[in-house]
Amino acid sequence: MLIKKAEVITTSPDRNFVTLKLTTDSGITGLGDGTLNGRELAVVAYLNEHIVPLLIDRDPQNIEDTWQFLYRSAYWRRGPVTMAAIAAVDVALWDIKAKQAGLPLYQLLGGASRTGLLAYGHASGKDNEELFDSIREHQADGFRAIRVQSGVPGLRSIYGVPAKPTTDAGDGREHHYEPAQRALRPPEEDWDTRSYLRHLPTVFEAVRNEFGPEVPLLHDGHHRMTPIQAAKLGKALEPYDLFWLEDCTPAENQEALRLVRQHTTTPLAIGEIFNTVWDYQLLIKEQLIDYVRSAITHTGGVTQLKKILEYAGQYQIRSGIHGPTDISPVGFAAGLHLGMAIHNFGIQEYMPHGAKTNATFRQSMTFTDGYLHPGDNPGLGVELDVDEAGKYPYQTAYLPYNRLADGTVHDW
Repeated sequence: MLIKKAEVITTSPDRNFVTLKLTTDSGITGLGDGTLNGRELAVVAYLNEHIVPLLIDRDPQNIEDTWQFLYRSAYWRRGPVTMAAIAAVDVALWDIKAKQAGLPLYQLLGGASRTGLLAYGHASGKDNEELFDSIREHQADGFRAIRVQSGVPGLRSIYGVPAKPTTDAGDGREHHYEPAQRALRPPEEDWDTRSYLRHLPTVFEAVRNEFGPEVPLLHDGHHRMTPIQAAKLGKALEPYDLFWLEDCTPAENQEALRLVRQHTTTPLAIGEIFNTVWDYQLLIKEQLIDYVRSAITHTGGVTQLKKILEYAGQYQIRSGIHGPTDISPVGFAAGLHLGMAIHNFGIQEYMPHGAKTNATFRQSMTFTDGYLHPGDNPGLGVELDVDEAGKYPYQTAYLPYNRLADGTVHDW
């Protein structure tokens, strides 16, 4: 069996997605996700100009060999563009292999370690009243675990809180937060860390008083704090028993997490912008985090993330695979299959895609009583409707960025 066709398909139903479709000489197709939010066309060029020519007439069954070839032969290793492109190939090859075997992908990764994947939803509000309504809505939708993001007094707009309700899921209700805005320049937001640190503990106190101690609550700091600020927040949130505090400080400086860990017992989750095991090496070895947050799409595919999570499992660190709407249904499904198979699963992020996206990517995935399952169709359980995808051409879109009150650009 040989790869005879490789197509890079860019579509923008509810947002931009980059999909690699491989076709073998026996007619089996495989899909991979290469979406990189706000830099999609860089991955498109990398795939079209540098990888697609290397795939034709290659044996799709040799997944590990192909991964090592694409990673090592480029010489310039790592980085989000390279690793997203490799991930697209890797996931497409796993899709082909599982379809050839007539099995859902998780069966090839060792079989099911659980009956379903606990998922968390994204509740938010500009104030506590809006936030409470959002939490109740997510609970009505079946979510058992809730990420809490709140507005901060004095700030116009803030990560995690929609500027206006999103209703593109087809039923007139707000379902997710999509920060990437279709515009020619990135939108500018404002930020004040001290205001945030004062306000956020009061939000979690109010949420616990309203919803009780049993609901697993999560929060995303989104890289905006220094290590000592992150330590201060983690300690302040300890009375409210968070499931995790995510991205409390930019973790490219892995040693910074030592300081955070010294001052708080709040569980820490890190890694959605990481690309390889090298980004985690110190964090895992010294047990400075509790959850690995990488997405299959940005971490070299199933092959690489499975190895990272096996390494993390030696230290009782669990998975928290990235799953926002800028991971396409293809990449999201791959994460579900991996989560089904590994032993050290923790929780799965789940932001429902919009109606147009779901019509473009037909999925066997289910969400029932707070738990996700990838389905038992052979492969990933996702099929791309190429005609539907063709209705939605790429549109320029950027993530926001922050400025402080004095005009300094700050982490968003």
